[in-house]
Amino acid sequence: MMSNQKYKRTNFEEDEVSVGGTPPPGDLNASVIFKNSLSVCRKGRTTLECILFVLIGLFSIALIVMGSLLAIKGKQIDRMKGNGQGDEVCLMPECVTIAGSLLKAMDRSADPCVDFFQYACGGWIKSHVIPSGHSRWGTFGVLWQENQVIMRQVIERPLNSTNSTAEKKAMLYYQSCMDKNKTIEELGAKPLLQMLQSLGGWSISNSSGFWDVKTFDLQKTLQQMGISVLFSIWVAEDDKNSSANILQIDQAGLSLPEREYYLNKTISEDKVLTAFLEYMTRLGVLLGGEENNTREQMLEIIEFEVQLANITIPNEDRRSEEKLYHRMTVKDLQNMAPFINWLDMLNTLLSVTNQSFTESEEIVVYAPEYLQNMTVLLRDTMSTEEGNRTLRNYLIWHVAKTMAPYLSSPFRDARKILTEALSGTTGGEELWRYCISDTDDVMGFALGAMFVREAFTGDSKEKAEKMIQEVKTAFKKNLPSLSWMDDKTREAAVEKANAVIDLIGFPEYILNRTKLDKEYERLTINASEYFWNNVRNLQFVMMQNLEKLKQKPKANVWDMTPPTVNAYYTPTKNEIVFPAGILQAPFYDPYFPKSLNFGAMGVVMGHELTHGFDDQGREYDKFGNMRQWWNNASIEKFNDRAQCIIDQYSQYKLNGENIKGKQTLGENIADNGGLKAAYHAYEAWVQEYGEERPLPALNLTHRQLFFLGFSQVWCSTSTKEADHLQIVCDPHSPAKFRVIGTLSNSMEFAKLYNCAPGSPMNPVKKCEVW
Repeated sequence: MMSNQKYKRTNFEEDEVSVGGTPPPGDLNASVIFKNSLSVCRKGRTTLECILFVLIGLFSIALIVMGSLLAIKGKQIDRMKGNGQGDEVCLMPECVTIAGSLLKAMDRSADPCVDFFQYACGGWIKSHVIPSGHSRWGTFGVLWQENQVIMRQVIERPLNSTNSTAEKKAMLYYQSCMDKNKTIEELGAKPLLQMLQSLGGWSISNSSGFWDVKTFDLQKTLQQMGISVLFSIWVAEDDKNSSANILQIDQAGLSLPEREYYLNKTISEDKVLTAFLEYMTRLGVLLGGEENNTREQMLEIIEFEVQLANITIPNEDRRSEEKLYHRMTVKDLQNMAPFINWLDMLNTLLSVTNQSFTESEEIVVYAPEYLQNMTVLLRDTMSTEEGNRTLRNYLIWHVAKTMAPYLSSPFRDARKILTEALSGTTGGEELWRYCISDTDDVMGFALGAMFVREAFTGDSKEKAEKMIQEVKTAFKKNLPSLSWMDDKTREAAVEKANAVIDLIGFPEYILNRTKLDKEYERLTINASEYFWNNVRNLQFVMMQNLEKLKQKPKANVWDMTPPTVNAYYTPTKNEIVFPAGILQAPFYDPYFPKSLNFGAMGVVMGHELTHGFDDQGREYDKFGNMRQWWNNASIEKFNDRAQCIIDQYSQYKLNGENIKGKQTLGENIADNGGLKAAYHAYEAWVQEYGEERPLPALNLTHRQLFFLGFSQVWCSTSTKEADHLQIVCDPHSPAKFRVIGTLSNSMEFAKLYNCAPGSPMNPVKKCEVW
């Protein structure tokens, strides 16, 4: 019954939406634009441009050869600095290569004042096809693949290459996924059927004799399952007292990513619901069901989930943390939602940790209205034998679809039906890539230790820390210019920014063999038991989470593994985290011009910092406690500016579908604030160290390159299905509008690119929060 907690951290980049089980490892994120080779002449180039491109290409080859003999690694490219006026073109190998990569990604035939995304990324989009097994492809995706290569190199080494038992377990898990002995294929459905039999069987499969619809016990079934169905339960910091952990409950239970996929749809006519039914039927048949009977019962499950979708609160209406938070006793919960015995349910969960509750124990409920409506829905459903059968089938279906990805290839192939309908993904990526991502999901800090030793060397951590401080300083210096804030709130905002904790690269304990081994000592991994490895991991994760209940929250606990190409902010800890995986080109490279480093990684840092002050983050004080620390007048003015952002992004359309400005508000505020803070930080750097020498062929200043570097991070292409999925589910705006929306609010951008007032990239009305 455990699940991940509700929306508590804010990621820089969206994750691939999972369709049950482990998420497809493909569309995680990542790329290295600046490692591409120089571009060749393309249609639309002038003769002079073509000649220049060819000369640059030839010249770069010669320079790279010379550079391999003369360049001294480990030094920052101080040679990027000129005579203080920035008028000497940099012709060092790094500069030529970087310029060529930037040019190759661009479409210089596009007007930057009309569509800067096309101008910055048109060349990249034209030259990149979405790989098999992915629904979108961009700069994040390529970098993740490069990280996968490094992880493969270290995890495929012999077991005796490490003395760490945790690292050996990661190697064994990877081996169980790769399944070179074909154990998974030989077992077929047996492991899952065995699990279903332990739960009393399933009427859809051939184990129907194990249970009687007349004696169906909802309480007993829920307590046996161990996964989140109907509602989710977890332990985390108390929003209003971040120094203590508390048990928390929220809505859950839909198989499809969002309620909108169920509502006002006809199964026979809707592509996704048709694929969903086909997938469910095929999975049931693989588990021994008769096709027609299976289809009929699966249709009943979908009809039940439609009713569940109708009482599920949409994400865009759940953005106020203060309104969601309801602290109550277990007795209060029982009176509000008596469809099960909550005290028994919670004590059954806690029994694995030798803890127990009384009815006076306090918990936090985030969806009281949902649970009240659930009571009515279940009462009506369980009033007939047919309803009892449907409800039990629904519960067991969730076990089956969660565990099916760990079975043989027919089970994995069955899910592709739904994946293609939801995201447009076709084909599949190489098995080793899937297994690397899967191992990162299960044993990411053991695998991360190997990754860090192999790839995260030098002084990257120290340089990133310095850049964060520069961005923080710029953010704080901008606060006095915000006329809408009162002085007391502004002072408190400075204090909160000063209190933000920075975690960079990786948690230190993973390089301590004793501490790392202790982290995974209770997790048993066997190279021939892929399915049961994952069962044991679910139990292990549940145990770890529940044990936190009577403990004080630990400091500096990472939610992302070191190889991850992403970053996040946690409001209850007032903490920003930047894994080693993202501290690479194109986000950061010591050999890049500072303009590009600040435009890419600097904006990531500013983005996460600004999350502490977006519509949700601003509800938490510097200690991570939810309370009102703003003046009421400032709150009202903040809300006015936030509404401007909502209205602006709601006007953007992708494939004829409007972006959800309210759902994406927090990320849009963070994008805008992060860009502004990073640009001011770069200007401060220039004032201290002087202008950088221009890059060749681009005819752009470094201040212009700042905005180009920011934009090229988001170069990407995606299927129409993936676009719709993102609009429906994701708190992030699509990549194109993360560029256009943010830049069109920047006066500095408009001035530097000479965009006339009223042009698409320089609208007269601009939105500004931070």
